[in-house]
Amino acid sequence: MHPDRLTHPPEFIVKPRGQTVWEGKTVRLHCTVAGWPKPRIAWYKNNVLIDAKAHPEKYTAESTYNMHSLEIKNCDFLDTAQYYVSALNVKGEASSAATVVVKKGPFDPKPHGFCPEHGVTFHTSIIDKFEVAFGCEGETLSLGCTVIIFPTVKKYQPEVVWYRNSVPLKPSKWVHTHWSGERATLTLTHLNKEDEGMYTLRVNTKSGFDSYSAYVFVKDADVELEGVPVAPLDVCCHDANKDYVVVTWKQPAVEGSSPILGYYIDRCEVGTHHWAQCNDAPVKYARFPVTGLVEGRSYVFRVRAFNNVGVSRPSRISDPVVAMDPSDRARLRAGPLAPWTGVIKFTEEEPTVGVIPGEPTDVVVTEATKSYVVLAWKPPEQRGHEGVMYYIEKCIQGTDTWQRVNTGMPVKSPRFAIFDLAEGKSYNFRVRCCNSAGVGEPSVPTGDTIVGDKLDLPSAPGNPVATRNTDTSVVVTWGASKDVKHLVGYYIESSVTGTDVWMPCNNKPVKQTRFVCHGLTTGSNYVFRVKAVNAAGYSQNSSNSDAVLVQAAISVPASPTNVNLLEAVKDYMVLGWTAPTDNGGADIRGYFVDYRTVKGNIYGKWHEMNQKALTTTSYKAENLKENVFYQFQVRAMNMAGVSKPSLPTASLECKEWTITIPGPPVGLYVMEVRDTSVVVLWEPPVFDGRSPVNGYYLDIKDASAGEEGWKAVHEKTNKGKFMKVNKITGTAYVFRVRSQNLVGVGKPSQDLGPILAQTRPGTKEIYVDVDDNGVISMIFECSEMKEGSQFVWFKNYQEITDTSRLTIATQGGKSRAIFNSLSMEDLGTFSCMVTNTEGISSSYILTEEALLRLLDLSHEHKFPVIPFKNEMAMELLEKGCVRFWAQMEKFTSACQVEYVFNDVIIEQGKKYTMKFDKSSGLIELFMDSLEVTDEGTFTFNLVDGKAKGTTSLVLIGDEFRELQRKSEFERAEWVRKQGPHFVEYLGFTVTQECDVLLKCKLGNIKPVTEIIWSKDKVILNLDFTEISKQDAGIYEVFLRDERGKDKSAFNLTEGVKEETVFVIFLAANSSSDIQIQSSENGIILYSNVTYYDEDLRVGWLHKDAKIAASERVKSGVTGEQLWLKINEPTEKDKGKYTMDIFDGKDGVKRVLDLTGKDRARVVGGLPDVVAIQEGKSLNLTGNVWGEPAPEVCWVKNDKELVSDDHYKLKFEHGKFASITIAAVTTADSGKYALVVKNKYGKEAGEFTVSVYNPDEEISCELSTVPPAAPTQCLFTSTHTHTHTLTHKPVGHGGPNRDTSRGFRGVSRRKLWRFTEDITTFLSRQQSGSRNREVRTY
Repeated sequence: MHPDRLTHPPEFIVKPRGQTVWEGKTVRLHCTVAGWPKPRIAWYKNNVLIDAKAHPEKYTAESTYNMHSLEIKNCDFLDTAQYYVSALNVKGEASSAATVVVKKGPFDPKPHGFCPEHGVTFHTSIIDKFEVAFGCEGETLSLGCTVIIFPTVKKYQPEVVWYRNSVPLKPSKWVHTHWSGERATLTLTHLNKEDEGMYTLRVNTKSGFDSYSAYVFVKDADVELEGVPVAPLDVCCHDANKDYVVVTWKQPAVEGSSPILGYYIDRCEVGTHHWAQCNDAPVKYARFPVTGLVEGRSYVFRVRAFNNVGVSRPSRISDPVVAMDPSDRARLRAGPLAPWTGVIKFTEEEPTVGVIPGEPTDVVVTEATKSYVVLAWKPPEQRGHEGVMYYIEKCIQGTDTWQRVNTGMPVKSPRFAIFDLAEGKSYNFRVRCCNSAGVGEPSVPTGDTIVGDKLDLPSAPGNPVATRNTDTSVVVTWGASKDVKHLVGYYIESSVTGTDVWMPCNNKPVKQTRFVCHGLTTGSNYVFRVKAVNAAGYSQNSSNSDAVLVQAAISVPASPTNVNLLEAVKDYMVLGWTAPTDNGGADIRGYFVDYRTVKGNIYGKWHEMNQKALTTTSYKAENLKENVFYQFQVRAMNMAGVSKPSLPTASLECKEWTITIPGPPVGLYVMEVRDTSVVVLWEPPVFDGRSPVNGYYLDIKDASAGEEGWKAVHEKTNKGKFMKVNKITGTAYVFRVRSQNLVGVGKPSQDLGPILAQTRPGTKEIYVDVDDNGVISMIFECSEMKEGSQFVWFKNYQEITDTSRLTIATQGGKSRAIFNSLSMEDLGTFSCMVTNTEGISSSYILTEEALLRLLDLSHEHKFPVIPFKNEMAMELLEKGCVRFWAQMEKFTSACQVEYVFNDVIIEQGKKYTMKFDKSSGLIELFMDSLEVTDEGTFTFNLVDGKAKGTTSLVLIGDEFRELQRKSEFERAEWVRKQGPHFVEYLGFTVTQECDVLLKCKLGNIKPVTEIIWSKDKVILNLDFTEISKQDAGIYEVFLRDERGKDKSAFNLTEGVKEETVFVIFLAANSSSDIQIQSSENGIILYSNVTYYDEDLRVGWLHKDAKIAASERVKSGVTGEQLWLKINEPTEKDKGKYTMDIFDGKDGVKRVLDLTGKDRARVVGGLPDVVAIQEGKSLNLTGNVWGEPAPEVCWVKNDKELVSDDHYKLKFEHGKFASITIAAVTTADSGKYALVVKNKYGKEAGEFTVSVYNPDEEISCELSTVPPAAPTQCLFTSTHTHTHTLTHKPVGHGGPNRDTSRGFRGVSRRKLWRFTEDITTFLSRQQSGSRNREVRTY
């Protein structure tokens, strides 16, 4: 390779960071530089080269392993400067800068020495320190530290002082301090933004002092109206005179939803609660002269900000100020004079009474804004013994006219604010003195003064630079505003990247150009901006800083530990060590080993053994001398620099070992730490012994257990260099590994741990994804990426370097391992680890089953198929039209359909009609009729992007001919129904009264439609009233009018060929529905038959299975009742019961479903018969069951009873129904029932009440009830017309039957009656009704 390809210019891997320190401290600037050839480093202060060798007392420059540093000792204010570091080689030059700010400390240099007074040297330790604190206006905040003074001297207490921004705090109503002897506490009782700042606790002893500092942030209280500004702060009074004071304040950090338009100043006389507004119009400047004060009185002031939305809350009030002459105030502050011991001399002075005062001198304009102008002057020398007052005059430039400003009353103070001047005009001012003698001459005019703002807004600060500090803070530095006058300070704002919501970082302006922004969210990216502020207002915002991730700043790692000897030969030794416990926030990049020789008690100089950093925790130190003693130390390196060296080893002699077993494994570490498992990995031992290593043993123990707690994780040797430990609990464990060869098992490795078996919050696992193109990949995400973090993929815990099988793609916090061509070669365990984190890792085991599933899924994504909710189906419509249809389940609006018949695309036309509803995915194809040529395959081909779908229906052979026949029939039916037609063809049925009806239903008829009845082709003569059985035959009904005709026939002869069949048919159809009745031993299912015949065949079924007769379950007939008795029923007897009666045709079925306990039932409590004497009261209670609770009613003689004074009905607890009849009479006799009903069934508990009078004879008469006459139903309106021919057995009488012969008094040869109410039928026809029912008897 050409040498030039190895060279490259200098590059700063880590740049020096700016720092702020107190005077007397030492500061160190670090940087890391890469480049080849190795660059030469030079340090500069304000572009002046620093010669560290010439000033060793001030500077120390070091360069080790490309890590460079400059140490500045005993810093003073002159060390505040811009420091540059320059790196130069033959390929180029690079430089970087850092700012060092040295602040004058509030403390004296920190001595520590012997205290002769107490004979000891005091040592101070501050522990349990307060952290950076956050509060809100109005809250109370306490800060505290525990202070330990050693040694303890009785009755001696240190001096404890609290500071805010280097200013000592004095106790007040806002500030309370307390020292308990061990703990110092500061309490801020009512926080305001003025309380924000750096708080310092200083503990002074006779031997020196110690201090601790932390920042306190105070947030604005919530505003009452959204969008108004927050309150101003730091209201102060200046230049107070007899009737005049200047009030200043600082602008707030938050202006609200619109810029601040001005401020209102309020004053309140001390001792009162009345606040008066000092200015009518808001002032823009943060400075305002208040006039009109009363001399000798004290005042406090407050300020409110104003914008378009409204006025802010008032600021904290100022300290009180007295309106008085400054000289008087100074005299009062000086206190009483010392006793005078001089000599008094009397001289004669000229009289001053009646002397007009002279002219004031040095009249100047001290402030000029567009709102006011402030004048100041010196009193005249000639003013007499009485006081003087002043008149102020003004003159517009270009005129000679002077106007007195204070015409009402002269002012007493040599200060005056003039308002109501025209902005932009130029004025001259002068002052006159006056006293009781008169008004003096005017002063010299001030010269032209233009009314307008003299103080410009500050310029925007320089570009801010944000650097990481801690997990919740960032250091922001910026360039100072240029040419700014009277700078108040800077406000810093932060915004989470992408939100455009800016929040203040400080609520009190800071003057330095470096600030630590606290309270940020760890792991979020922030940008920052800065604005300057002076009395004129705010500057423009600076440009936004680059985004910075909130994470702890990177520092140099801790020192390695446990440096020991792993193997020794004649001329080399193998060393091993443990990685540092703290990596400084960045991954360890390598190690450097130093050595020195030892001869007796003489130690040589340390030398570097390796120029290139080691990546493992072991090293083979070569080229050593046999039988010479050496010591070794190790340094760790990360991107921030090189650590301090480890502790030196003991003196080790370089001589060959005679050990035959392998050495201990090295480099133990863990991955995938979870609640119940952990993966332990290691490297093979440096020394194999006399034969190669052939396996490993992993040991484990609880972290709290002793050496006896070690136990092996597995019995057989592990060939690999990793192992997953399962079935552990969420406690801490320690691991070690032993290697084995043919000779035996070697010594264990160094302990690894303790490792807490606990899943890290937010831990994510590797998951497999198959995209739309069928690409299979494994994905791992990490939300805790740090600067320099990288994803590293492993297979079987060996880092993947071969990209022929996998392609790694990483973007942000997501890494994707893409399979180039997934096959059986890829089976195994894949894992991923994120560097520069606290062990974030995960794994995924690719099994053969999972591989086959992924390949199938990939094929589905590469060649997607449109899913169908319903495959192609066919149905016949009206007129014999055929509809082919299918419905898709998933599709897009771009889906297209191709209609195919026998591989030929068909189009919309006369024969085919196509529809595709893209809202529901319904595809339809309509054909008016089926022809012979339509036999074949119909297909829908679908294309939706790259997805395809096909559904077909084959119509050939018998299936097609059957469909064609049905289509032709449907079309003929449609044609038939265009005229008068039969909706239901002529047939017969038997009513509950055993009337045999011949009937049909007609449709689409008109009044002119002819309806003709015939029997055996002969038109029936409707004049007769009765026919015999010989009239049985073929009956027909003809319909016709101008629209068409139709007919229907019924062969009555075939329907009742034999008398016996007919009788059985009547009997079967006269059966009632199955009912249920309780008995002493169980339940009875029964059905009443109106006309019973001995030839009637009855079968009982339970759950559609025939019931076999037994002692417990019996069936039979009693009188007119068909019954099934079940004794002692059980759970198995629940279900559906069917009574199957053969009627000579299709059979009659009666069904009862015993659903179980949910059906409403009367389960007991009621008698069958109650006999009670007249005049007494009757009370009965029935037990009711059902879920849900049934509805209950009582009936008497089938009429429902209502609760009143005579009948009192109750239903309690959903179980007990009671009836009380007060003073029963004979009228209360009758048949009663308790009826219960819910949604699962209904039941009645019946009983009879008989009321008797003992004084009268009870007579009973038996009466017979004649058979009911047949009921006629004539011309009841329905939607269709119905003609009915009724045949009824002569001598109808239900109860009068002979069970041996069928019907008592009726022979097998029955008579038939045939009647028709022709008059009513004709009247219906003449009325023109289209929908009617005709019933003929």
